Amino acid sequence: MRIAWHGHSCFEFTDGLSVVVDPHDGRSIGIMPPSVRADLVLMTHDHYDHNAARAIRGVHKDFMEKAGEFEYGGIRFLGIPTHHDESRGAKRGRNTVYRFQMEGIVFCHCGDLGHMPDDFFFHQLGKVDVLMVPTGGGFTLEIGKVMQLIERINPKIVVPMHYRVGGLSIAIDGLDSFLSHAPDDRVYHVGNVVELYADDLMEGTEYWIFSL
Repeated sequence: MRIAWHGHSCFEFTDGLSVVVDPHDGRSIGIMPPSVRADLVLMTHDHYDHNAARAIRGVHKDFMEKAGEFEYGGIRFLGIPTHHDESRGAKRGRNTVYRFQMEGIVFCHCGDLGHMPDDFFFHQLGKVDVLMVPTGGGFTLEIGKVMQLIERINPKIVVPMHYRVGGLSIAIDGLDSFLSHAPDDRVYHVGNVVELYADDLMEGTEYWIFSL
């Protein structure tokens, strides 16, 4: 299957069906807009840098903060309600973590997770192969808690997102802090698009850095 990063927290997952998570429109955040067509668009929360379904081409079904189990195109999804801050959403509102499986690979997109989840969250989440997690801080988990989250979930692949890149107009940190916590021999710069199959998953945790 194919995974592409379109900047910020926007990822495209394609295996016959094309799923896009957390689209932005580019212009509003200072980077290039996503150039992608989708069948399904998932949005973790209703903020302008995550909710631009209008920027995605094609006739697509859109879900905003969709909680619970649901199915689309033969793929089962789980939306787990969380918060965008450590005050149960009082500062920045709700956030939905999405879990789904394609080609035998279990993905988890954390959106703008802003707090360390409770035990029930991890029980619901279960096994994860590929974890997309925000690492820029400011509006999301600070880096120490990001690493605690990774350790608790124990995925095969960690993909940082929601961090500062050239042109980004949102005041968040770059990758340096995250990379300082990741073991050098497990960090891989994979480019903008990768093909991933279940047989590619290795023992231990790898850290994949996408580029625009």
